[in-house]
Amino acid sequence: MACASRLALAAGVAVLGTTASAQTQQKVTGPVATYWMSASTQTGFGMPGAGGQPDPSAIMRQMMGGGGAQKSLVLQLGSSQASPAPAADHLPPPALQAGARLPLLTPRQVPATRDEDETPEVPREYQKPRGKMLVFWGCGERARPGQPYVIDFAKMAEGKQNPAGLFKGLDYRPMRPPAPGRNRTYGEWPNEKTRDLVPSAGSLVGAHTVRGNYAPEINFTLGREQDFLAPLVLTTNQKAPGGWANLAWNPVPQARAYYASAMGGDGETLVMWTSSETQAAAFSNPDFLSQGDITRLVAAKALMGPQTTSCAVPKEVLDAAPQAMFQLAAYGGEANFVHPPRPQDPKVAWNQEWAVKVRYRSATGGMLGTPMPGMADAEDAGEARPGAPAPKKDPKAERRRAIMKGLGGALGVPIP
Repeated sequence: MACASRLALAAGVAVLGTTASAQTQQKVTGPVATYWMSASTQTGFGMPGAGGQPDPSAIMRQMMGGGGAQKSLVLQLGSSQASPAPAADHLPPPALQAGARLPLLTPRQVPATRDEDETPEVPREYQKPRGKMLVFWGCGERARPGQPYVIDFAKMAEGKQNPAGLFKGLDYRPMRPPAPGRNRTYGEWPNEKTRDLVPSAGSLVGAHTVRGNYAPEINFTLGREQDFLAPLVLTTNQKAPGGWANLAWNPVPQARAYYASAMGGDGETLVMWTSSETQAAAFSNPDFLSQGDITRLVAAKALMGPQTTSCAVPKEVLDAAPQAMFQLAAYGGEANFVHPPRPQDPKVAWNQEWAVKVRYRSATGGMLGTPMPGMADAEDAGEARPGAPAPKKDPKAERRRAIMKGLGGALGVPIP
């Protein structure tokens, strides 16, 4: 009987606790408007152009040892409110040096059209797919046992190799910024009317205001630790005598993680490598990661921690792809603002008017094991002077120029 009484008392206390918790749960509504700022700093290959797309001429300048760091900014405003003629502007601080007003344009809805005269294409004769993908992962002078993981495209076509789970990328949850199909009204910058870039000396520090006819006015201020991430500067990108490649870089303040990847190969073999300690193919690498994913992936050693400043690319990767391209990314933190502030009294509803998220990354890239800066000076120094004997050709310089010409052709930029 005493035991039954104690059980009944415990059950009653649990019910009361659950009821009290339900009664004190705060009601949250909104936000009416959501605003995301994506700030990137880029050096080396992958230089962002207008609208965040690669700029081939900037890539060529980087290959020749010039151009410096480039900064890009993507602004996205989403709202649950509507307007027959949506209009909004971001008024940045003067330190951004991108103008007094950044117009957030709402993309036009272009209806899909179908060509009635279009005739069905006659299928070509089936050709059995050829080629392989070699997947490596992990930093080190030599590849780990069991590498590379080989994906045979012919076996996949014959059903002898199951494609499920073969193309493993980073295990992360894609972030969901405002978007036309996700919000009732949407505006963005850069856009088809304004494609100004942020100068290399531009800064986010200062007061920001967003005004529009489909969202409440947004006001927030970014401090010095909430500016663009510093450029990723390589201190080492050389092939070691043992055949592997050493990558090293200066630490980026405010960076929370690093991630390196490389791709190369020939016409029938694609070689991929990542710095992840677990298998991950080097494609579809995310530009930005949520704070929770960064913490989890660093703990799982899929990302390198903020204290890491070097990584060796295994010899077997360079043997399979002597002219591989690499990318190194630094993932930063976030700046988050919500208005109005959360009421301390849980009985008072938190009706959010707007929420702002600023996210950061910095990246660099180039030819693996081939330092690119200063190449132009080294080659120019070997040019013949009038009346002087023709200089001997430098095999390394000739190889670098051949790489440049090949990349220039692929990018549509002629290299003499």
